[in-house]
Amino acid sequence: MDLKVHDSEDSFLKNLLLGFQHLLAMYSGDILIPILIGAALNFSATEMTYLISVDIFMCGVATLLQIKRTPMTGIGLPVVLGSAVEYVTPLQNIGHHYGIAYMYGGIIAAGIFILVISKFFAKLKRFFPPVVTGSLITLIGFTLIPVAFQNIGGGDATAKGFGGATDLILGFTTALIIVLINILGKGFIKQISVLIGIVVGSVMAGFMGTMGFSSVHDAHWFQIPIPFYFSAPKFEWSSILIMILAALTCMIESTGVYYALAEITKRELNEKDLQHGYASEGIAAILGGIFNTFPYSTFSQNVAIVQLSGIKKNKPVYFSAFLLILLGLIPKVGAIATLIPTSVLGGAMLIMFGTVGAEGIKMLTKVRMDNNNLLIMAVAIGLGLGVTVQPTLLHILPSSLQTILNNGLVVGSFAAILLNILLNPQGEKKFHS
Repeated sequence: MDLKVHDSEDSFLKNLLLGFQHLLAMYSGDILIPILIGAALNFSATEMTYLISVDIFMCGVATLLQIKRTPMTGIGLPVVLGSAVEYVTPLQNIGHHYGIAYMYGGIIAAGIFILVISKFFAKLKRFFPPVVTGSLITLIGFTLIPVAFQNIGGGDATAKGFGGATDLILGFTTALIIVLINILGKGFIKQISVLIGIVVGSVMAGFMGTMGFSSVHDAHWFQIPIPFYFSAPKFEWSSILIMILAALTCMIESTGVYYALAEITKRELNEKDLQHGYASEGIAAILGGIFNTFPYSTFSQNVAIVQLSGIKKNKPVYFSAFLLILLGLIPKVGAIATLIPTSVLGGAMLIMFGTVGAEGIKMLTKVRMDNNNLLIMAVAIGLGLGVTVQPTLLHILPSSLQTILNNGLVVGSFAAILLNILLNPQGEKKFHS
């Protein structure tokens, strides 16, 4: 049977599998946030299970807010939302110094801030010409490559067994399978190459004896999200400020993801589109604070799924959102996804993040390669990659500044925007072949 691309837009099973592929692409990155926060704040095993489940549930809700276009919200692009890593250090610091009540207060305040400035931030569209967005998207992909390699090695670079033979075999075999399917596969098989790679890698891990099932055994069958489960919010100015700074970082990253998806789906974004996108993330953060989870932002790895699968419609992402909601309500089922070895996910991430970076380079080919634009690219990408691979370089700075300046995407974005203003005051001229 020949499974053609256009058939996949109408088949329930194909859309379900494509949605599941989107879910697996973001799952490990998302559950990492509650694990890091919960461990730092000494959550019990029961509290940790609840936190992960409700977080996954809220990922589905946040994604629905973003992909469903309404008069006020939703950018309407095939984007998946999850817990943003930019918030980890600020939330840990707030939780340690003030308590979790102020942590959730900061999340709600950040969400309100995003919602309030969404219209103004959308007006900054002119500061994101192709030379800036192309550099930004290139950085989104390439600054995450070290994360992929860390996961291929087992996840914890300080562990004694990091980079062991089993992890390397699983990670690079998963990546190789994805590449081979994209070379040799056709139709729908090619579209779900990442999913197949992850499944085959996980089966290999099972035969190699590296998978444990205790997380599934210990998880509950059903869990309803409860507002203010851990604590009602409290508000404190410094906690709010640091969360707002993290929110601005995520808004810049989301801008790059929006433009990457717009480029792939051949859609022209206007100010209203951007405003709706930011507003959705603001509301998602407010809901995160109310349900005692986290702020939510776009996941760049899902951009690669859209590119690799060739399916540019929103329908598979709707399936992914509903699957996330379902997994959040049934922790025992959701725990199955935690069985996937970190090294297997790392192998998939290597291909996905590389694809995002390549998409940025593709955008940069539309830019006139004069000295000004070359300088913008060189400085922005150089700074972004530099602070990513040497995060301890700025250790003499206060921790709040390190949180911002150690983020290669933020540093590179600000450099690109500032240099573009200085070097292209009349606006960037595109290259026409």
